[in-house]
Amino acid sequence: MKQSLLASLMMFIFISCGGVKKTQEALNTGNYGNAINNALKNIAENKTKKSNQPYIQLLEEAYKKNTERELQEIAFLKKDNNPANHEIIFKSYQNLKSIQERIKPLLPLQLFDENRNARFAFKDYDEEIIKSKRELSDYLYNNATALLNSGQYKEDYRKAFDQFSYLNDINPNYKDTNLKLEEAHNKGLDYVQVVMINDSEQIVPHRLEQELLNFNTYGLNDLWTVYHTNALQNIKYDYEMQVAFRNINISPEQVTEKQISKEKQIKDGYKYATNSNGEVLKDSLGNKIKIDKFKTVKCNFYQFTQQKSVEVVGNVSFLDLHSQQQINSYPLASQFVFNHVYAKHNGDTSALEEDMVPLLQLSAVPFPSNEQMVYDAGEDLKAKLKGIVTRHRFN
Repeated sequence: MKQSLLASLMMFIFISCGGVKKTQEALNTGNYGNAINNALKNIAENKTKKSNQPYIQLLEEAYKKNTERELQEIAFLKKDNNPANHEIIFKSYQNLKSIQERIKPLLPLQLFDENRNARFAFKDYDEEIIKSKRELSDYLYNNATALLNSGQYKEDYRKAFDQFSYLNDINPNYKDTNLKLEEAHNKGLDYVQVVMINDSEQIVPHRLEQELLNFNTYGLNDLWTVYHTNALQNIKYDYEMQVAFRNINISPEQVTEKQISKEKQIKDGYKYATNSNGEVLKDSLGNKIKIDKFKTVKCNFYQFTQQKSVEVVGNVSFLDLHSQQQINSYPLASQFVFNHVYAKHNGDTSALEEDMVPLLQLSAVPFPSNEQMVYDAGEDLKAKLKGIVTRHRFN
């Protein structure tokens, strides 16, 4: 018992010292953010715990050094006077305030050995945050607007969209950001016209064509791609997506028969056991001893299998309408098998296996039409088409 307690104590000390050591290493290597996070995590669990005293000292030192370094970096960036630095300055002030707000709920933090509270020189950074956010907002707005007005490629408009989105996050409803955000999105879109080609000698059901081309059911989440199955005159399309059926092979209707003969011994009542003199035997309680009687039953089982299959083979191709070049092609294939089994019998069904009996309740059914067979292959086709559209990237 003593050894167990000693081992537990040693393990606790090892873990505690390990955490302090890692925090000290983070502080020594200038990774003040890590040191602050580690210290706060441990102090928050129990700030009066004696084993957490080192974390309070480390937090005090890391906070001081981190604040000094952040303010020096901000001063340097301000002197540099580069508008591209506005985001760094804004985030630095936010970070300084965030650290203060995380420490405040824990105060006071007492250092027992020094008989004092840990010291943290807090500042009000609100004015600096508001000012730097305003400067960053102006920079983002002007830069994104320039991209939107002078952009030549969709990538320009997408960059503008990203900057307007970020601006909307940090400063909602800034000027006409929402309108420009919508404009940048519209200009950055790739428009894809979808066409279906049937080079097979079979009819593709109209409802299957509608379902295959109903991209709303695919749950696609592509910010920059819009698919149109019915081309609009006022849109200049960037790409064409061709869903082509090259071959549709349908097998003949087939019915195969298999005969199985079954034989089984089944219980058929009982008789009394007798001795050599014909006298009925009794057990120790005086009851007559019964012996099961068995009989042999036979049954001929005729199993019929109706089968018809379809194989749909095609491909999905993407064409760049600006260069008139094919940019990618994917195979698209599916198979569907109609299979129906039923059975008939001649003889005693008691001879049959359990899984045979339900088939006797079934009978032949009409074979599906060729059109229905192609449609039934559609579920697999839709899944594969969705996979192609999901993984394909135009740029």
